[in-house]
Amino acid sequence: MIIAWLSIENFRNHRSTKLSLDAERTLVIGPNGHGKTNLLEAIALLDGSGSFRGASAETLVRTSCDRGFVRAEIRRGRRTHLVEMEIAASGRSRAQVNGQRVRTLRDLADVVSTVVFCPADLSIAAGGPSVRRELLDNVLTSTDREYRAQRLDFERVLRQRSNLLKQAGHRLDDEALTTLDVWDAQFAEVGEAIAQRRAALCTELVSPAQDAYHQLAGCSADLELSYAAAWRENGLANALAKARPDDLRRGTTTVGPHRDDMTVCLNGLPARTHASQGEQRSIALALRLAQHRYTAQISGIEPVILLDDVFSELDEGRARRLVGCLPAAQTVVTSATGHVPPGIEAHSQVHIHSGEVVSR
Repeated sequence: MIIAWLSIENFRNHRSTKLSLDAERTLVIGPNGHGKTNLLEAIALLDGSGSFRGASAETLVRTSCDRGFVRAEIRRGRRTHLVEMEIAASGRSRAQVNGQRVRTLRDLADVVSTVVFCPADLSIAAGGPSVRRELLDNVLTSTDREYRAQRLDFERVLRQRSNLLKQAGHRLDDEALTTLDVWDAQFAEVGEAIAQRRAALCTELVSPAQDAYHQLAGCSADLELSYAAAWRENGLANALAKARPDDLRRGTTTVGPHRDDMTVCLNGLPARTHASQGEQRSIALALRLAQHRYTAQISGIEPVILLDDVFSELDEGRARRLVGCLPAAQTVVTSATGHVPPGIEAHSQVHIHSGEVVSR
């Protein structure tokens, strides 16, 4: 997959930015705070996964504007697609491919695929469960339409069940009890399916992640991934029944896939608490490389690689080894200084200043 050109309007600090991207490697250079990461964020939005910085649509739109726009020409195999996204500061954002509106933004993953490496990835190993759940969900929604639909069903049922618990006010009348039983049955069914797919993905990612870790760290170590959901032993339906009194008291759903985790262990010990920061960084990079390899194998298309100032966070050895691990895919790299490790020299350079392209 190749992004031939990109156009962004009223996005973050970019009023109007248009540029062509090299089919192999583009280096984006500029001072910190001038819009390099914003540019990568706009590219990553094209796959429908949302902001990799966790930003809301309101904060993505340029100040004093109602909406922003991201457009790109995508070459996927022998086909060319025009992808257009309209980001609304309030209300629903929209997107279309070749003039046809997509049902949900996540359906853009059928055309666009990206993998982002950024300094915040350290939280994959060191942060809370939500970061690791997001990684699993991003991989699955980008490669599996059925999972995409299951996620939408799960979010709908979770929202309805939690709303009912809040409205119940610690007690249920007969009508509310019947309704909760219905939501519980639906929640258990789709929740089991979500967990099964996530657990299978953990197994699929182990081998490529361990291979990548060995190359990045320059040493052998056992990297283990497993899906952590205590409720799976007796089933989600039983867990919901057991948790119902607590759920009513707290007015929320306390058990299910939205609370699960992916456990990452290095040499048998939890990486979150026992790995050094250098080891945690190598684990995060290894998981991103595994994500890229898995996505490419399933889709048959190499995702675009977005490297957001990653090399400034790595020592010379890890930086050099990361370059050696990168797949032969279209890559966009940002750097405040323009310095990148040998082996990743760019065929094209773009200089950004105050949200504008000042030279190519």
